[in-house]
Amino acid sequence: MEHPNKKNTFVFQAGILAAAGMLVKVIGLIYRSPLLSIIGIEGNGYYNAAINIYTIILLISSYSIPSAISKVIAQRLAFKEYRNAQRVFVCALLYVLVVGGVASILTFVGAPFLVGKNQNAVVALRVLSPTIFFSGFLGVLRGFFQAHGSMVHTSISQVLEQIFNAAVSILAAKLLIGLAVDGDATTRAIYGSAGSALGTGAGVLIGLLFMFGMYRLNSGIIKRRVERDKTWHEESYGDIFKVIFTIVTPFILSTFIYNCTTVVNMTIYYHVMDYKKVDAILASNHYGIFSGLAVAVVNIPIAISSAMSSAIIPGVAASYVKGTVAQTRKQVTRAIQMTMLIAIPAAVGIAVLPRPIMQFIFPQKESLDMASGLLAALSVTVVLYSLSTLTNAVLQGIGKVNTPVIHAAVALAIQLAGLVALLLYTDLDLYGLAAANVIYSLVVCVLNQLSVRKHLEYRMEVAKLFLKPLFAAVIMGVVVYGIYHGLFLLIPVSRVALLIAIGLGMCVYGVVLLLIGGVTREELVAFPKGLMLVHIAEKLHLLPDESAVKEKRKSGGRKKKRRRKKRRKKERASR
Repeated sequence: MEHPNKKNTFVFQAGILAAAGMLVKVIGLIYRSPLLSIIGIEGNGYYNAAINIYTIILLISSYSIPSAISKVIAQRLAFKEYRNAQRVFVCALLYVLVVGGVASILTFVGAPFLVGKNQNAVVALRVLSPTIFFSGFLGVLRGFFQAHGSMVHTSISQVLEQIFNAAVSILAAKLLIGLAVDGDATTRAIYGSAGSALGTGAGVLIGLLFMFGMYRLNSGIIKRRVERDKTWHEESYGDIFKVIFTIVTPFILSTFIYNCTTVVNMTIYYHVMDYKKVDAILASNHYGIFSGLAVAVVNIPIAISSAMSSAIIPGVAASYVKGTVAQTRKQVTRAIQMTMLIAIPAAVGIAVLPRPIMQFIFPQKESLDMASGLLAALSVTVVLYSLSTLTNAVLQGIGKVNTPVIHAAVALAIQLAGLVALLLYTDLDLYGLAAANVIYSLVVCVLNQLSVRKHLEYRMEVAKLFLKPLFAAVIMGVVVYGIYHGLFLLIPVSRVALLIAIGLGMCVYGVVLLLIGGVTREELVAFPKGLMLVHIAEKLHLLPDESAVKEKRKSGGRKKKRRRKKRRKKERASR
């Protein structure tokens, strides 16, 4: 399972997970458009209401399991305690069996209470309830492989999960709406949302079957390692359960508060709209546009930080527990750099071309204007959420698991006060929700950074990590904006113009970044396909030829030797 070579660096593994995360988000957006056409904006509103509740329950029961378990197992693997690592794995399975089972039953029974005023979302939430149970086991298996330094299994399972989710969602929605053909529009919307929820469960089940198959395939290696383990200290199952509870609980609380803002904001929005006498279906439709369209697009680049966070936790936990703090700081810098190199240009691109991007993914005319405006308003959260998610993982990796909980709670309180004021006393409507997202992510980002700086004595290289990528991204933004609108005048096909503009914009961004020294040769090599990127950069004379670099180093070394000899001669002469 482990491959001790340079490709086993967390940057490379994170790149694999990030690529899979991006692919998953893209597949999600591709299928959401035809699904939206089938279930309609009303059905989309019910589905999003159900999925938000489902997500919160999943956060409490099993969402944090992969990160938490990978941290605990990685700490054992750092000292080659394979027997103890396997015991942690078994305890984790028992944990999710109980917690996931209880959460699944409570969700099914308590669905009418959980959805509040939006009772039309009950059916979809009940369809989602078994998925909570299966998700726990899937999370444990993913965390097990991540702790061993392999993100490939998780990546493949995520892609398979999303493909089956897309296929089953569309087919089930069509089938169920067909069964409700004699009902009114609201009844068909309810059935359509239930079909979409069925796809979510099918995807998780396929992902679980794949991960179980991979575990069985590696069971021989796992068994041999356990048998050869001569660890003098064998942890009892009781002690391991205590460790799991003490680690998993703060992870859950942090992730819960960090993500529950979606449900809290949704609840406040519906209540305020009800107070303002806004029609319930209209409010549901509007919220569906915000959550199901604008936020869905923004979450694509944020997936990079989620992947990086999953990849960095085992490495940070292992290096920190060994006392190699310098190595931990180096890993943090690499993780932030890779994340910002993607998040910053993504945010700029979304800000300058929100309507073409939204039209490319969700071409429904009735929601295009509102969704595009919200997308532009949320663009800055790409950077803020990416950085706060990553620093959350760093704090958890070094054992400060309670710190992100406190930060998330403080940020939630501040943004809630802001959201209520914006919704009650202004006409911002959905833009108030967008502003609340910005406030929350900014507060968490600042507080997390202060804590990382304190506990690791870590200072960010602001110019290298943020200012240089931002400069390159702004140049890219100007070029992309001009190319898109210029091409659209010649070729009045938005999708063609957008794809060409994005492709050329990526090239401009890479060239400017290399010219201003935003990425060095060594850093570029660490990225996925890094050697190929270096080769291309050398051909374009954006990086000096490697032989020239080596010669320069040799020349510098010879000069140092000559200077040392001169100093020694002077010292001998003075004696």
